[in-house]
Amino acid sequence: MLSVAQLSRYLKELLEVDDVLQNIWVQGEISGCKTYSSGHCYFTLKDAEAQLHCVFFKNARLRSSAPVLRDGIAITANGRISYYERDGKLQLYVECVELIGEGALFLRFEQLKARLAAEGLFDENRKRPLPEQPAVVGIVTSPQAAALRDMLRVLHARYPLAEVLLAPTLVQGSEAPASISAALDLLNEHGEAEVIILGRGGGSIEELWAFNEEIVARAIARSRIPVISGVGHETDFTIADFVADYRASTPTAAASKAVPDITERQIDIQAKQLELTELMEECFGDMAEKLERIQRDLQRASPSSLLDRRRQQLDDTSALLQTSLQHILTLRSERLSGMALRLHALSPLITIARGYAVVRRDIDSTIVTSIRQTRPGESLTIQVTDGSIPVEVRRI
Repeated sequence: MLSVAQLSRYLKELLEVDDVLQNIWVQGEISGCKTYSSGHCYFTLKDAEAQLHCVFFKNARLRSSAPVLRDGIAITANGRISYYERDGKLQLYVECVELIGEGALFLRFEQLKARLAAEGLFDENRKRPLPEQPAVVGIVTSPQAAALRDMLRVLHARYPLAEVLLAPTLVQGSEAPASISAALDLLNEHGEAEVIILGRGGGSIEELWAFNEEIVARAIARSRIPVISGVGHETDFTIADFVADYRASTPTAAASKAVPDITERQIDIQAKQLELTELMEECFGDMAEKLERIQRDLQRASPSSLLDRRRQQLDDTSALLQTSLQHILTLRSERLSGMALRLHALSPLITIARGYAVVRRDIDSTIVTSIRQTRPGESLTIQVTDGSIPVEVRRI
């Protein structure tokens, strides 16, 4: 019985003693290419039926003057096959590479990119501005994706006021392009989202290929709502990135771009509040100084002394007016008394008192001085000294 380590060493030794496998050329298309800060390059060489892990160390790359490798290009790689015991996998340790033309996926990418660019789908003048404070943010991604949790965390931390609408979709595989397109259309039909994030975490060119399909590009282009693409990592570019209104390097960066940072807004509001307070205090200070100047001017031009003089003049005038009125009333009283005496002297009552009588017509109280003023049947009143006598004219 062998342990895992013993079997691994055996496989490694078995491969390394095979002369064919120690100097072999392998042809395929690069996928999942990553070059680390150490200078070592790791990628998968694949064709339609199989794939092979490859390692291209820095020294070998420099020694062979290898071209820049990227996903999608087809190469012929020379090296040796060995068994990597820690990960339990076969690897081609590359010594040199030769380009044999663009890979099929990369060629499809470039052809579609050129055709859509010619139609104007990438033009900057058709890209819409993103809303500054969206009330509703739409997200198109897989509900199971770690990228969704990252985006929700960032959205809540930066702008908890925003509501999130998730349009679930597949993000890889043959059915993913149609699913992504339908999710984008669904958010547009719903109509509440003010901005849409199209997001997916990193992966190989095959895993991200759904975002290079024309159906997805068309869905982004016809969206009435601005779309932010956040697909893969910073070095990953897809057709969706070129069509979107804004391209973010990662899903997290897309979430940060979609909403403002409420902390910055709070700081800005506090700064404006402080500025407004200072302006109000300055304004109130100026108004207080102006009021003090006006009060001093009023005190210097105070009409109180003039009012005092006017009050005294009013008292004097009132006294003079009272004296004048009293004099006038006295004169009028004396005149009235004289007129009363004269009227009394002329009063018919005096005449009546001497034995005469006054006859009046009842109909109009006129004094009757002639028989021609009456006619039979008319009512008269005869006034004597101690009363009056009603009479009726019988004949004249």
